[in-house]
Amino acid sequence: MTDHYDVIVIGSGAGGGTLTHALAPAGKRILLLERGDFLPREPQNWDSKSVWVDLRYHNSGNWTDASTGEEFPPKQNYYVGGNTKVYGAILFRFRERDFRQIQHVDGVSPAWPLSYADFEPWYTRAEHLYHVHGQRGADPGEPPSAAPYRYPPLSHEPRIAQLEADFTQAGLHPFPLPVGLIYDESAPQFSPCIRCATCDGYPCLVNGKADAHIVCVEPALRYPNVTLRTRTRVMRLETDGPGHVVTRVVADRDGQAETYSADLVVVSAGAINSAALLLASASERHPDGLGNSSGVVGRHLMMHNNSSLIAFSKIPNPTRFQKTLGVNDFYFGDPADDGSFPYPLGALQMLGKNDATLIAFDAPDAEDPVDLARHSMDFWLTTEDLPLPGNQVLLGHDGRIQLRYTQTNAEAHRRLRGRFEGLLDAIQCRDTVLPGYHYLGGRLGINAVAHQNGTARFGTDPATSALDLNCKMHDLDNLYVVDSSFFVSSTAVNPTLTIIANALRVADHIAGRLGATGQQQAQPTSAAMARA
Repeated sequence: MTDHYDVIVIGSGAGGGTLTHALAPAGKRILLLERGDFLPREPQNWDSKSVWVDLRYHNSGNWTDASTGEEFPPKQNYYVGGNTKVYGAILFRFRERDFRQIQHVDGVSPAWPLSYADFEPWYTRAEHLYHVHGQRGADPGEPPSAAPYRYPPLSHEPRIAQLEADFTQAGLHPFPLPVGLIYDESAPQFSPCIRCATCDGYPCLVNGKADAHIVCVEPALRYPNVTLRTRTRVMRLETDGPGHVVTRVVADRDGQAETYSADLVVVSAGAINSAALLLASASERHPDGLGNSSGVVGRHLMMHNNSSLIAFSKIPNPTRFQKTLGVNDFYFGDPADDGSFPYPLGALQMLGKNDATLIAFDAPDAEDPVDLARHSMDFWLTTEDLPLPGNQVLLGHDGRIQLRYTQTNAEAHRRLRGRFEGLLDAIQCRDTVLPGYHYLGGRLGINAVAHQNGTARFGTDPATSALDLNCKMHDLDNLYVVDSSFFVSSTAVNPTLTIIANALRVADHIAGRLGATGQQQAQPTSAAMARA
């Protein structure tokens, strides 16, 4: 027998978890499906060898590089809360100009069909929901906002405060990073977060990170109308005869086939897995994949040009929570350029602090990794990736995920790294930089899919987009895609806040469609934790 719901949400990360939380009070019957389980809380959560070297929490298996045939372990995690369980919790708004067409060295970043102003109210709600700490006006490229941050910026520890002063002395405009942590610096004794050194890329043992599981899924499950089924992998979506409505969600739960149905179905499995599910749901009515009459499903995959770099301070760096400082002066170009390279470079921010175990992994020939770790200062560089139609998600003959991907804007990223390395003396660091290989390769390549986006772009023209402006598929009446798939460009800042803001936006649309706005308000209870 097929269980029927008002809404089925596939995936519990930044998109699906947030949307479920927003819809929970409406009183409609919601089923949240997650292919993973709850990430275990255990001492290994904070052990760098377990997390980075042994890959204890890597549970996605391998994908294949379609260009070479080689398999690789993607930076992808299947747990309640999705990739936010191990994200760095940096939650930027896209720049206002990011929503318009921008010329890059390798091509054009296209304009979005909606403007920054269309997203601004949802950005504010997203920042409040995910406990974002920040300071309005400090980031020189920050877009306008109708409201201040609800939570003040995290303070810098002494060596990072010195770094801020050194960047300022060099003519730059460093600012406090917008960080999503459940933390009150005025009363730390009452805060889950303890500002540890194992936040960025690690699961949080004390539930102090504002991830989708903690701030959205757990509160949503207190409503009796919300049910979560874990270890449930959706295999395909089936439609009615004409192919206009999804009628069955076919899943595998612990090796047993299960089917569900709903008035509305929301796919939020992440840009790559959502595209793979749509492609796997091909049928006579949808021969190229479900909802793919435009041919764009799986295409325009973007993953950013990211580099993890380790500099070494000339003085010890005893910082524990290091990820509090960013620099965006090079976002739309180099202020010192003579006009010969009038293109955006990207963003620079601090990473989590490396320890001796990771330094030994990154530099196996190091004589004294403990001393190097004592002096390490860790940075993350991001340059925009362009939406090439040939960069795409494919399915192999066995149904497994394959990616075809060619890097763009490599010259811009090289120049951004050069500008960073040119600042080493000014920020009191040695003149050598080490790639952070534990972060899947230093200059992150095809396996670094944590910033994946763009595989089912939204728009007004069904011939060139898969989704309408409410993220409903043009070709289907009851199917939505609510994760980073809808992006038409990747920008050069972390995508998660935009995923969250859009999920809140679409949730309001869906609530209205279900006639639930202001009606049938369900009440949460402490016992209704439906984890069937």
